Amino acid sequence: MNDYMNEVSQSVFSCFDTGKNPSKKEPERFYHGFVLGLMVELRGRYVLTSNRESGFGRYDVMMEPLNETDDGVILEFKVFQPKKEKELADTVKAALRQIEEKNYEAVLEAKGIAKGRIRKYGFAFCGNEVLIGGI
Repeated sequence: MNDYMNEVSQSVFSCFDTGKNPSKKEPERFYHGFVLGLMVELRGRYVLTSNRESGFGRYDVMMEPLNETDDGVILEFKVFQPKKEKELADTVKAALRQIEEKNYEAVLEAKGIAKGRIRKYGFAFCGNEVLIGGI
């Protein structure tokens, strides 16, 4: 997934798409919309929701499985902030930490999806560079 996202972002994205100031929300919204658009084809297997409340906050994207054999998925997007983070891996860790601290899996668990069947992914972006990590 990392290779695919980097290939697409480096061959398609412009600095005008991703923004120059990483502290603003606009770049995160751009990446959020882009990834959400890629996932639309999964609607036959998942209920896709975006920016909804769960636990103690609002997740970026949630994929609720329609089939009992599929896992639930939570995605959190973060734009690298050089004043707070040393490298893109720190941004991924911040995204994953937010999923845990805010208990975003609460909605999926309330629908009967076991904790062990919920995948969590942090997407970190800096310009047209992408890093994805999961727990």
